[in-house]
Amino acid sequence: MSKTKFKTWENVRKDLNFTPEEEEQIRFEKELIEATIKAREKSKLTQQELSKKSGIKQPAIAKLENLSRTPQTTTLIKLLYPMGYTIRVVPLNEKD
Repeated sequence: MSKTKFKTWENVRKDLNFTPEEEEQIRFEKELIEATIKAREKSKLTQQELSKKSGIKQPAIAKLENLSRTPQTTTLIKLLYPMGYTIRVVPLNEKD
């Protein structure tokens, strides 16, 4: 019987060898998608209802919310605008 060696997340991250910019991009996309989900939930909309308001098909919204697809800026704006939200660029040292 062979022993399976498991890697820690830290070792996996080292093996992936992401640049700081790539790590920031991944973090940014995750936060942006989480904020979009929160906006939808705060607006008390289902994915289907948001689909009707935004013109983005419900399966595309589901893929975005499941982090299986990277959203394009135009898609995010189409989703956010009907809910009364937009995207802003802020300095890195500002929080919230």
